[in-house]
Amino acid sequence: QVQLVESGGGLVQPGGSLRLSCAASGFTFRSYAMSWYRQAPGKERELVATITSAGGSTNYADSVKGRFTISRDNAKNTVYLQMNSLKPEDTAVYYCNAHWRNPFGSEYDYWGQGTQVTVSS
Repeated sequence: QVQLVESGGGLVQPGGSLRLSCAASGFTFRSYAMSWYRQAPGKERELVATITSAGGSTNYADSVKGRFTISRDNAKNTVYLQMNSLKPEDTAVYYCNAHWRNPFGSEYDYWGQGTQVTVSS
């Protein structure tokens, strides 16, 4: 079975740091682009960061650029999100996402259950 399990969330003070991890299993991790999304209550799910399958390219939302870093270790089937200089507006449930379009055009889109990040003094 496909499984994405996020960890590393918690409560942190403004200006602090957290490192989220997403452990993947049940699919060919190295073939998938990986992303982190977040969602606060009553708001749309927002794309935070994306990394290509080989880790050669990354993209970030403007709101986190310069503060967050996405990375992956294909040997460990794990993607990370290093979050620095955290702000209260970063408070959300953070979700791990895997996406792949195969040569026949079929799309595969997997989601984790999310991990809560709360930034508060």
